[in-house]
Amino acid sequence: MKVLYLDCFSGISGDMALAALIDAGADRDYVESELNKIKTEPFTLAWKRVNKRGIAALKMDVILDPHMPPKHHRHYREIVEMIQQAGFNERVTALSLAIFEKIGIAEAKIHDIPVEKVHFHEVGAIDSIVDVIGVALAIDSLRIEKIIASPVPLGSGTVNCDHGLYPVPAPATLEMMKGLPIAPTSYSLEMTTPTGAGIIAGLVEEFSRGIPPMTVESIGYGAGTRDLPTQPNVLRVVVGQSDPLMGKWHIHHDDLLHEHKHHHHGHEHHHQRMTDDQAFHGHQHHKHYEHGEDPDHGHHHDGHGHSHIDR
Repeated sequence: MKVLYLDCFSGISGDMALAALIDAGADRDYVESELNKIKTEPFTLAWKRVNKRGIAALKMDVILDPHMPPKHHRHYREIVEMIQQAGFNERVTALSLAIFEKIGIAEAKIHDIPVEKVHFHEVGAIDSIVDVIGVALAIDSLRIEKIIASPVPLGSGTVNCDHGLYPVPAPATLEMMKGLPIAPTSYSLEMTTPTGAGIIAGLVEEFSRGIPPMTVESIGYGAGTRDLPTQPNVLRVVVGQSDPLMGKWHIHHDDLLHEHKHHHHGHEHHHQRMTDDQAFHGHQHHKHYEHGEDPDHGHHHDGHGHSHIDR
């Protein structure tokens, strides 16, 4: 099974995730050519190698046409239609919609409105749309079958957004991370963006405190914009093959020497001990598919309207 591990020790954002996946071997030409199918204002992707506190990483920026001002506000339904009408394969469409659905549901909860009426601000901007769809394309390119992540640091402090001065994590970010493992951080800044939280909430099936059992095939580092004083501001991704039987059970020698048996109504029961990885498990949203295959389910969205998004 092809596994992707997101090592979010410095948080996660859309641009960090896309850059890390490309650095790990996703087909950049495929990603860029497919992104050109989006019917929106013109843009190009700029790639460069940077160094973040000793770690060489790939940095990705979405460059807009200075003569064509970008559209910052988009309705949820508008983004859904943009993705559905672009002509992506079924898996890319499903992955992209899964991320935006999580963001839309979180915004609807925060503003107490139906999801169809959610009006995106920052996450509706073209750079965030490119990040989300680009991540879906990169995952499709790598033929990832399962996505696992570390606990995610969100940050603290405040951030300026279209609504004014907001707490960190942004309300939508925190809403999406409900029920998911959050890691502590001493930094008073935004470590995980709403787009990053949408990727985690929409795509990750399990969580692990360390790299899960696998044969590592490639590693990628995606750089964030900031420079952190005591650690590299990068997202590390690890791609590899996982044996479905590895790490499932671990029998201790003491258990073998002092086997404890119970007899009840003629049945014999043996006790085995679960590993930490079993005890620390995440959630599963949907099955991942091979390149070009149809998913078992899709996303259906109706209606339109307007509201606002938090950053």
